[in-house]
Amino acid sequence: MKHLNLILAIILAIGFIFFGVQKFGATNPIFSIIAERSGISLFEPVIRMATGAGELAAAALLLYPKTRNLGILAGLAILIGAIGFHLSPWLGINVPGIGHGLFITAVAMLILNLVLAVRSRRA
Repeated sequence: MKHLNLILAIILAIGFIFFGVQKFGATNPIFSIIAERSGISLFEPVIRMATGAGELAAAALLLYPKTRNLGILAGLAILIGAIGFHLSPWLGINVPGIGHGLFITAVAMLILNLVLAVRSRRA
């Protein structure tokens, strides 16, 4: 149980790295859909790349014990934002061409992040 915080941090970091690096390739359908439906072209590519950089930064912060609390906060902000967009009319839970798995993954990562936050406060 002593290493559970590290295990949770590694799992979250892997998730943030996985999703973060995808934001630096070609256009991302998620951000394209948000840009199209909201009418705000800044979502693709500016906010997409900023989100990817934030996810990679959160992953790095989570892996180092002295900065883990900052990583937890960054992760919470990113995941709450992602879930908020999934619940908005701009994106939706069931993303066209992708399905609802992305929303479920965001909720699961949020729960893991909250568990890590609670465990870190107790340590």
